[in-house]
Amino acid sequence: MRHGLRSVLNAANLSTPLGLLIAAAGRARLRRGPEALLIAEGYRLPLPAAGAFTVGSVVIVPRGGLADLERRNPTVLAHEAEHAWQYAACLGLPFLPLYALASGWSWLRTGDPWSRNVFERDAGLAVGGYTENAATNAGLRKLTRPLRRTPTP
Repeated sequence: MRHGLRSVLNAANLSTPLGLLIAAAGRARLRRGPEALLIAEGYRLPLPAAGAFTVGSVVIVPRGGLADLERRNPTVLAHEAEHAWQYAACLGLPFLPLYALASGWSWLRTGDPWSRNVFERDAGLAVGGYTENAATNAGLRKLTRPLRRTPTP
């Protein structure tokens, strides 16, 4: 019942239709999955570079199929299902710029887009197959490195 509610919300907030368009653009094969999710397998576009990503209630799996991905990470679908709930909570498409900001913040703090990304942390870093990096301002240091170099006379 609650998964059906998520599907209705994500259809109404236009995030699932966007996910279907992205899946079609990547020539993915679509099928019904568990928890009222749609699984788009064999996505062929190069971006984003991820084992799987979710848009609305559509879980998009680049290259192979979900079964291959689950052999490497058995909990990946639970992680992606949490992202589908996040789309519903953010009223759909506003999730995308919010996620981008959270990724940027994480990159500044850790040098990667997931360790301090509130959306990835909420979905479960380990569940998604991510390793957590310490907050060392690695990205910020990369940005400011050219400023710290002293020119040679």
